[in-house]
Amino acid sequence: MPRVVTGRFRGTILQAPEGDRTRPTTDKVKEALFSIIQTDVPDAEFLDLYSGSGQIGIEALSRGAKRATLVDKSGQAAGIISRNISKVRLDGSDEIRFYKMNAAQVLELLGKDGEKFDIIFMDPPYKDAALRLEEETKLISEYGLLANGGMLILEHDRDYEPPEELNGLRRVRSCSYGITVITFFKE
Repeated sequence: MPRVVTGRFRGTILQAPEGDRTRPTTDKVKEALFSIIQTDVPDAEFLDLYSGSGQIGIEALSRGAKRATLVDKSGQAAGIISRNISKVRLDGSDEIRFYKMNAAQVLELLGKDGEKFDIIFMDPPYKDAALRLEEETKLISEYGLLANGGMLILEHDRDYEPPEELNGLRRVRSCSYGITVITFFKE
């Protein structure tokens, strides 16, 4: 079971979807990710695409993000995300919102509303990482969803090598943790 590592919700055990359709980010990878971005999180607008359990967005809020926007189209994930939002007592809070839609639809919706995000985290199914990165970064660029100085972070498996540049973003760093890799992009 995933847990909130640090901050105001520290130690809260979160639910995760059962079965092999969703692969929650491990605590080891989550701790490494937030160690890298720790100075970027406070007061950040955080977008978590392919949220699964919502644990990454909730961790960002726990560490001081201004707001987390969670996105997942799965009905099972939606129920778990709602329960996890309740566990950290954020029901009805402006700090967190959840869209039960596919990522492309939400990016278009947020883009038309003129939203900007300091951190966009993507954890699509590993087999779809290349396609999802291509399509979602196209929309992120088209709508200007990444705030000035913001970053996009992709979690993927070690068999995928993301491009150096894609839709106005350049790869700036990759970190490996077993079969999992976290790759960072900036404008």
